[in-house]
Amino acid sequence: MITLAGVNRLYQSDAVETTALRDIELNVTAGEFVAVMGPSGSGKSTLLNVLGLIDRPTEGQHLFLSHKVSDMSERDRAALRRDKLGFIFQSFNLIDELTVAENIELGLTYRKDSPKNRKALVADAMDRVGVGHRAKHHPHQLSGGQQQRAAIARAIVGEPALLLADEPTGNLDTANGAQVMDILKSLNQEGATIVMVTHSASQADQAKRVVNMLDGRIVASARRAV
Repeated sequence: MITLAGVNRLYQSDAVETTALRDIELNVTAGEFVAVMGPSGSGKSTLLNVLGLIDRPTEGQHLFLSHKVSDMSERDRAALRRDKLGFIFQSFNLIDELTVAENIELGLTYRKDSPKNRKALVADAMDRVGVGHRAKHHPHQLSGGQQQRAAIARAIVGEPALLLADEPTGNLDTANGAQVMDILKSLNQEGATIVMVTHSASQADQAKRVVNMLDGRIVASARRAV
């Protein structure tokens, strides 16, 4: 599904050149659950931005679903991001003026789904993560765990090929964090491909593979029996 070959990402200013990614070689197959770990500044977020088609490699090749995305136009990358990627953020990124159902449906409005089909997809996504009873509530009326579950529903409503999760339990207590991890594992068991950045070793251990980063490099990659 994903191949990164010889990927480097440099950022330049007038006085400083920073290498965020160095010689990255990474393959992710469909159905994997990969956890990415490393200290602050190790390149985890930059790697996730490259995988999410938000950032481009300075050097190297990025293949996603057989598309050579490193050479695609911004318009084509945006369409691929819209149709094939789902994002889960640490800070939820829900719009408080919209209800839970409206937040989840928002991404579908940029596609050509009929309103009836959109409503059915939203209802199904809410049921899968257990927030159907909160459909008409606004984000500020939800607990942190409920907000993240709504955010997961928003990420999966378009049936993406790849879910990218950036510290999905970072703003949650232990119990709610465990519930979110259970949902991610359940989605993976249903066939979802997930790449998750985390600082939690215990949560990384629940993935099928752990990739460790340091100074912009992948220094270890180990599959786990889960």
